[in-house]
Amino acid sequence: MIRLFKEMFIIFLALVSLLYLLNPTLGILEFLPDNLPLVGNLDEGLAVVILLNTARYYGIDLTRLYARGDKQRLPPPR
Repeated sequence: MIRLFKEMFIIFLALVSLLYLLNPTLGILEFLPDNLPLVGNLDEGLAVVILLNTARYYGIDLTRLYARGDKQRLPPPR
């Protein structure tokens, strides 16, 4: 039962962050105003981090999308 609540919470966070990124100027969910220098876009950055970590939790590692192909890949853990 706890696992179900955990999964629902993770999906809820992902949906809220996706909604926030699709319409950042909505005003209702604007946590930090974008006109503040240097810190105005931190909330959008946090939404991206939440989405990337949610995708990684479900086995889709988007952070390796831009990895160079010539790097030595580590063997999978045993």
